[in-house]
Amino acid sequence: MTVVRRAVLPLRATLVASFAMLVLLQVFSMPGQFRHMAEENPEDAELRWPLTIVAILVIGCVQVVIVCTWRLLTMVARDRIFTAASLRWVDAIIAAIGVGWLLLAGILLGLAGYWDDPAGPLLIILLLLAGGALGLLVVVMRELLRQATDLRSDLDSVI
Repeated sequence: MTVVRRAVLPLRATLVASFAMLVLLQVFSMPGQFRHMAEENPEDAELRWPLTIVAILVIGCVQVVIVCTWRLLTMVARDRIFTAASLRWVDAIIAAIGVGWLLLAGILLGLAGYWDDPAGPLLIILLLLAGGALGLLVVVMRELLRQATDLRSDLDSVI
């Protein structure tokens, strides 16, 4: 368990840095990017606010995953990961990944008539595939955590 405990601090530092960068994206980069897009292409100006809102929401989904991961790391550090409470945090991660996936799928479908270059749709399809794989992986890991939690509680009742 000491290797895991040593990994918690650097992982938390990475989570804090990632969260801070995502806040900068939400507050400055995405609104500015879509404002610039509307100025450069006035015919697409009606997309500015819907794209800004969806981008902020997708980033928010990633932030939810970071917060839930932080809580799970706290449980690992306290040797409390094999409890029913940890499953709720994993469920929140699965929900955030699902909402983010649906938002990206909505962008792909909603912008179908606007694409001039295949790079945009291909990038979103790649993100959808990666997000789907990540979501399914977390579902599998949740089941493993549930089984380990059940085994731990059985072992605790025997001892």
